[in-house]
Amino acid sequence: MSARSKARKRALDVLYAAEARGVDPLIVLDERMQEPTGPDRHSWTPIGEYAEGVVRGVAEHRERIDGLLAEHARGWTVERMPAVDRAILRIAVYELLYSTEVPPAVVVNEAVDAAKVLSTDDSPRFVNGVLGQLAVITPQLRGA
Repeated sequence: MSARSKARKRALDVLYAAEARGVDPLIVLDERMQEPTGPDRHSWTPIGEYAEGVVRGVAEHRERIDGLLAEHARGWTVERMPAVDRAILRIAVYELLYSTEVPPAVVVNEAVDAAKVLSTDDSPRFVNGVLGQLAVITPQLRGA
């Protein structure tokens, strides 16, 4: 697994945990960035710069990201999506719109791979369909 893939997974963990707890993702991010002092300190992994940027970016642009998801997830509201799919899609849409470092095809493939490993049997196809639509119009969305 590449370093960027691991960073996406850490960002996904933060976003999912925040939603499960009903708190702002930035609170969970701050907690995860603090090095533990107890017995868990030996298994602690720093969140990393890329994962931190993704979480902050998703939090900052969540309204626009969710609006695009609602528009392109035919037959699904954002609230009805499985929580892990929602987090995967939010990360991918953030990367499509705000990260020029990652080509759109890589963003889509990484998100589909995450859905294969972490979600339902139908999720990879769903994630691919939503992101495929958005990837095509990414240049226009970046300009908006």
